Amino acid sequence: MGRKGQTMRSQLFCRKIESIAVANSPTHSFGHSSSLSPDQGQSSSRDGTNSETVTHDHPEALNVGLRKEAIDNDNHVETCQVSKRSKWVFGRVLDPRSKAVQEWNRLFLLVCGIGLAIDPLFFYALSVSGKFMCLYVDGWFAITVTALRSMGDAMHLWNIWLQAKLAYVSKQSLVVGSGKLVTDPRSIALHYLRSRKGFLFDVFVILPLPQMVLWVAAPALIKEGKISRVMTVFLIMFLFQYLPKVYHSICMLRRVQHVSGYIFSTIWWGFSLNILAYFVAAHAAGACWYLLGIQRSAKCLQNQCEVIGSCDLNVLGCNKAIYYGSSMVKGVARTAWTMNDTVHSICVNNNGIFNYGAYKWVVPLVTNTNRIEKVLFPIFWGLMTLSTFGNLESTTEWLEVIFNIIMLTSGLLLVTMLIGNIKVFLHAAISKKQSMQLRMRNMEWWMRRRQLPHHLRQRVRHYERQKWAAMRGVDEGGMINDLPEGLRRDVKYHLCLDLVRQVPLFQHMEDLVLENICDRVKSVIFTKGETIMNEGDPVQRMLFIVRGHIRSTHQLRKEVRSTCMLGPGNFCGDELLSWCVRRPFVERLPTSSSTFVSMETTEAFALEAQELKYVTQHFRYTFLSEKLKGTARYYSSGWRTWAAVAIQLAWRRYKARSAASGSSLPSLSFVRLRRPLTRMYSSSCEEDRLRLFAALIASPKPNDDDFFL
Repeated sequence: MGRKGQTMRSQLFCRKIESIAVANSPTHSFGHSSSLSPDQGQSSSRDGTNSETVTHDHPEALNVGLRKEAIDNDNHVETCQVSKRSKWVFGRVLDPRSKAVQEWNRLFLLVCGIGLAIDPLFFYALSVSGKFMCLYVDGWFAITVTALRSMGDAMHLWNIWLQAKLAYVSKQSLVVGSGKLVTDPRSIALHYLRSRKGFLFDVFVILPLPQMVLWVAAPALIKEGKISRVMTVFLIMFLFQYLPKVYHSICMLRRVQHVSGYIFSTIWWGFSLNILAYFVAAHAAGACWYLLGIQRSAKCLQNQCEVIGSCDLNVLGCNKAIYYGSSMVKGVARTAWTMNDTVHSICVNNNGIFNYGAYKWVVPLVTNTNRIEKVLFPIFWGLMTLSTFGNLESTTEWLEVIFNIIMLTSGLLLVTMLIGNIKVFLHAAISKKQSMQLRMRNMEWWMRRRQLPHHLRQRVRHYERQKWAAMRGVDEGGMINDLPEGLRRDVKYHLCLDLVRQVPLFQHMEDLVLENICDRVKSVIFTKGETIMNEGDPVQRMLFIVRGHIRSTHQLRKEVRSTCMLGPGNFCGDELLSWCVRRPFVERLPTSSSTFVSMETTEAFALEAQELKYVTQHFRYTFLSEKLKGTARYYSSGWRTWAAVAIQLAWRRYKARSAASGSSLPSLSFVRLRRPLTRMYSSSCEEDRLRLFAALIASPKPNDDDFFL
C-alpha cells in the first residue's frame, strides 16, 4: 500500500490505544464493553482496514491482537509519540553515541581551538603611527578578524541548536548500570536550558564583546584622547570572556572523551592537539604582551604631552580612529605634535630614555605596518617566554610585575603538562617496541646463562621476530577472550570463517558447526625447521594449514622413510577424528603416525583435542557422513603414505613377476597385496618381497574398527 497505507494503519492503531486508555480510566467500570460504531466500521472497511471490537472482558486476547497488529505495522507502535516528536520545534532527537554526532563533536572541538586563536587577534588591530605618534584602529585588519570571529560564532550557534535536541543520560538512572538515555524532546530542551554548563554558558562565550569594543568603545575613546583606557577595556573584555571560553573548550573535550572514551582514534592526533594547545597559549600570551606594550607606549606619549603643557590629549588619537589608508593628521595641533622630535626620540625610538621594561621589544613592533610580522613576533615571544620561563626585564610598575609573575607560572605549568602529555603519547606509540626489545634482551641473557647452542639461539630469535611481525606485539587471544560470549563468537566467526572454509574437510559443513569450530580454534605460527610433532607422541591437537608447507615423515623400516608434503588446505593430527568418534570411547590420546616439520614460516589454526571432542560429540551426525569420510581419507597424510607404499609394492611385484616369466604383460594386473608367494621366485626376490610386505604392514593404515577406514 506504500507510505499512505502505513500512515492510515498507524493512525487507526493510535486510536485503539487511546480508546483502551480511556476505557481503563477510573471513570469506566469493569465488565462493560466498548466497540467501534457501525459508521466507523463502515468507514474503516471502505478505507481498506478491518474494524475490531475491543472487549475488556478478555485482556489477554486484546494484548495478543495488539502485539500482532504492532508487528504488522512494521514497528509503528510508537507512531503517536513519533508524530508528536516530529512537531517539536527543535526537530528529531539525536543520539550522542551516533557516529554523526561524534564526528560533529570532534569538528566542533577543532572549531573551539581555532576560536581561542582568533580572539587574541583583536589586539593587533590597535597600532601606533610611528610618524604621527597617534593611536588608531587598523580598519582592514579589524574587518578580517571580525569576519573570522563571526564564522566561529555561527558554528557555535549550530552547536547550540544540536545540543537542544541531543539526548542525555539521566543521573537518577546511574545508580545501576550505565544509565538510561532520556529521549523526550521537551525534557531534553528543559535540561539543556537549566543546566549550569548548558544554554546560558554556550550563549555567553559567543557574545560579541570583542566586536563591540573594537568597533564602538575603542573609536570613541580614541577620539576623546583617552588612549590608555582603550587597552584597559580590551584587557578586561579579554579576561572576562576568554577565560570562560577556555573552560568551555575543556568541558567540550571532556564531553567527547566521556561519550567515546577517546577524542581521535590515533595517538598522533592527541600529540597534535597538545602542541596546538601550547601554541594557542603562547599566542594568547604574546597578544597580551603586545597590548600591554601599546599601553606602555601610550603612557609615554601621554606623559610627554602633559610635560609640554600646551598639548591637547586629543592629538594622541589619530584624526580618524578607524584607519583605512586616508590621512591621519588634520589640524594645527596635530601637525605641531607630529613635528616634535623630542617626543619621537623618547617614546618612539627604541633607544630612547623611557624605560619600557619587559615591553622594550614592542616599541618597534607597534609602529610596524606589516601585519604578518606584527602577529608572528608576539607568538615567538610567547613561545620563548613560556618555554624558557622568561628572562624578563621588569620595572617596578605593579601591573608589569603581575604580568611577569603570571607568565613565569603559566610557563612552568604549561611546559610541565606538555612534556608529560608528550611523554605519555610517545610511550603509547613505542611501548610495544620497547617491550619487544626488553623481551629480546631477557631472552639473550637467558640463552647465554643456560649456554644454549648457536642453532637453538637462532631458532628462538627467528620465532620471536616472526611472532612480532604477525601481530606487532598485540595479544589477540587475550583481547578476544575479554569480550562478551556472544560478541566473541561473532568476532571469531568473522575472523576464522574464510580460513576454516579453505580446509576441504569443512567446506560442506553447516554454519552452526563452522561457528562452533571458529569459536574454538587458535591461531599458531611455526618458524622454518620447527618440529611440530614427533612420530609416536600423543596427538594433542589437530592443525589446519593456512599458509606455508609442512613435511610429514614416516619411518617404514631402518633407513627407509616415506615423505609427504602438506600445503594450504591440508591438515595433520587426523588421528584425533577416529579417537573422538570411537565407541567405546578411550581416554588415552592416540599416537602420531608421522613426524611433522615446517619447511618455511607456516601459519595455521589449531583445534585442541578436548575442543574437537566437544564438536564431534555435539554434531556427531555431521562427522558420520560418508562424504566427510572420503574427504578425510583423501587429504589425510597417513592414508596417502599408506597408498603410496601399496602402489610401490604392487609395482615391484609386477616387475618381479615380469622378469621371472621373461615376458612383459600387456596390462598392469595388480595382484592382491597379501597373496602367498609363488615358488618360481628365487630366494633373493623372496627376501625383497618379504621386506616390502613388512614395510606395507608397518605403514600407517588405520585398523578395520576405526571410523575412517
